[in-house]
Amino acid sequence: MQKARLARVIVLASVGAIALSACSARTDSGSNNNGSSSQSQAAAPSAAADAADPAGDGKAQCAPTSIAYAGTINGANAALGVNILNGAKLAVDQHNKANPGCHVKLEQFDTEGTPDKAPGIVTQIVNTPAIIGVVGLPFSGESKAAGNIFNGAGLVTVTPSATNPTLSQNGWKTFFRGLGNDNTQGPAAAKFMTGELKAAKVCVIKDDSDYGTGLAASTVQALGDKGTCQDSVKTKQTDFSAVVNKIKSEKPDAVFYSGYYQEAAPFAQQLNDAGVTAKFVGPDGVKDDEFVKGAGEAAANAYFTCPCVPADQFTKFTDAYKAAVGKDPGTYSPEAYDLATILLKGIDAGKKDRAGLLDFVKSYDGQGITKHFKWDDKGELASTTVWTYKVEGGKIVRNTEIK
Repeated sequence: MQKARLARVIVLASVGAIALSACSARTDSGSNNNGSSSQSQAAAPSAAADAADPAGDGKAQCAPTSIAYAGTINGANAALGVNILNGAKLAVDQHNKANPGCHVKLEQFDTEGTPDKAPGIVTQIVNTPAIIGVVGLPFSGESKAAGNIFNGAGLVTVTPSATNPTLSQNGWKTFFRGLGNDNTQGPAAAKFMTGELKAAKVCVIKDDSDYGTGLAASTVQALGDKGTCQDSVKTKQTDFSAVVNKIKSEKPDAVFYSGYYQEAAPFAQQLNDAGVTAKFVGPDGVKDDEFVKGAGEAAANAYFTCPCVPADQFTKFTDAYKAAVGKDPGTYSPEAYDLATILLKGIDAGKKDRAGLLDFVKSYDGQGITKHFKWDDKGELASTTVWTYKVEGGKIVRNTEIK
């Protein structure tokens, strides 16, 4: 994912270790939080009483060790990357406070989310021997461009958000996806639009990213004859008049924008200004407060799909995140917390090098706050669900789980 310059480097306060037993409270709070449910397709609270806690038992012993976050911090669509960084940082802070005998450093690398910059940054990471695991990369395009470098170095990577289905088909042994891919989200989005939104005509607009094009193809295929128009836009495009006019003439019931919030916000605003009344639906790459800010009045007509579980289902995490960051968790903050926790559990179990931590993740079988984690030989989870969200009172709130 990618967005306008967001020069916010958030300094997180350390937070005391919290026991992440599942909390079944479903507060319907107005936070824009995510996660995905897992193998049993059940919501997280009923299955997460044994959710992994990064604090562990407090008895871990290790030499100074590093893991890394690799992804956008100041680049395009940076808010999505910062959400992930904050989730991973919270897990590391809780671990280190509880385990004085095992200090783990979280090193941060800004790829700006771009396929052209990511390979150079990833090369720096693999050439830093102390780093034995990575949370990232967040975006599909940069993952495609740099995944082979991680694989060649035997450095395990756990992505909370890169959803292009082809990423797990490259033969990489170090790639693990912590959510469902777009072969899950596309059909779910189509089902939501034609079902709950009762859309008989849907226009699908895609950007030129690997994420946007892959998700659009999956969505169009699932829509069948209800996908009545398609068009494309470019990254960093600001004038959408030609596409808006086409959509206006088509008079669809819904518009699905397959891309990121940087372009989605002005696009939605221009649709609204032109009098287009179709429901606006964006995927996980659009589901961020920055979209709500940028889209203005048009945001009130927006829905989102995301292979992520609302964070109001695990309020202890949400409370700890707010105490550290000063706001509610964002899209993929809980997934990043879960994935960083898995790397920390490997280190606590005595894995001291890249090969050991890679083997630990390959064979991992355990509950997190968002889902049960167990991967197949391609780094995919067995099964995931997709949730929908909407804008209400200027905030992104959960709507329904797509079944």
